[in-house]
Amino acid sequence: MTDSKNINNPVGQGGGQRKRLSRAERQNNGPHRNRDRQGAADQKAELVRKMREKARAAEDAGQAGDDTAQS
Repeated sequence: MTDSKNINNPVGQGGGQRKRLSRAERQNNGPHRNRDRQGAADQKAELVRKMREKARAAEDAGQAGDDTAQS
């Protein structure tokens, strides 16, 4: 059976035709990567939100301590 060296020319692959792959898809940057990147962005946004809440809570606690010391 003859094998092709060109990924977009599936000579001898059998089982029908293969989808032509773009350069990005061959480098694993296809549509699935966009979902992965979106998931990572969501995780980062959640982490930033939690950090800001903790900082705000610590700041409020510090201000409350200052108010009682001044009274």
